[in-house]
Amino acid sequence: MNNPHSDHIPQEAFDWYDEYAHGKMDRRTFMKKLGGLVALGYSMTVLTSALLPNYALAEQVSFNDEEIKATYQTFDSPDGHSKGQGYLVIPTGLTGKRPVVLVIHENRGLNPYIKDVARRLAKAGFIAFAPDALYPLGGYPGNDDEGRAMQRSMDKEKIQNDFVAAANYLKSHPNSNGKLGAVGFCFGGYIVNYLAAVESTLLNAGVPFYGTPASEALRKNIKAPLVIQLAELDERVNATWPDYERDLKSLGVDYQMHMYPKTNHGFHNDSTGRYDKENAELAWQRTLAFFNEKLV
Repeated sequence: MNNPHSDHIPQEAFDWYDEYAHGKMDRRTFMKKLGGLVALGYSMTVLTSALLPNYALAEQVSFNDEEIKATYQTFDSPDGHSKGQGYLVIPTGLTGKRPVVLVIHENRGLNPYIKDVARRLAKAGFIAFAPDALYPLGGYPGNDDEGRAMQRSMDKEKIQNDFVAAANYLKSHPNSNGKLGAVGFCFGGYIVNYLAAVESTLLNAGVPFYGTPASEALRKNIKAPLVIQLAELDERVNATWPDYERDLKSLGVDYQMHMYPKTNHGFHNDSTGRYDKENAELAWQRTLAFFNEKLV
């Protein structure tokens, strides 16, 4: 893991953080619970450094990397917030048509970790686009707490429509080969499932990391192949999997599910102590292999 102390932190601390990060616990309660662990001898500095993101740790590909070019691009979203914006990363020296991949952030806007994921995809030869749901409110504010509050204040249906618009924008990019993949994390995992369900022909391949499924009424539309990435200790999301799997099977959807042992929700995010390097790298290699199989 990123943080050498994270192995010694009780599992309940990770569970509390998950509740806090998803609006089921306020910050005061979260910090009070951590204070209870301090009373048992844990260091608050160790606890917060393991649980809260440090985005300086989350750069695997520099924005100055000569093999990629990153820019911000706007797109029309008439059924959403009118206009959207995202982080577009393309391989330099791009010639001909390439597969395109939408990268979808967690419930707090386009943070540095998600931008780095887009750069990783471009390094692997894909055209990647990471929209910022918070663009109508001025964009990701620079910290997760504020970003989370901003996203919670927005109309969920309009956000969903913004991501549909972003998907169509990316799919029609001049260098797109017409095949669209999507990868998302947490809320972004839900959006990948939603994009697969809202319109049968929109996605050609989807990889939701620890995301809940689209509504049951929409699932009948799913035709895109999926690779479902789940964390063994993520009880909240995993509780939704049996019903989702039943529907995918009944529809004959081409899917794989990977359950990563002893991992927490967010295990791919290398900016926190939830990061599990070995499983994150395995999940990422499976993601790239899947996109290369279905999109190239």
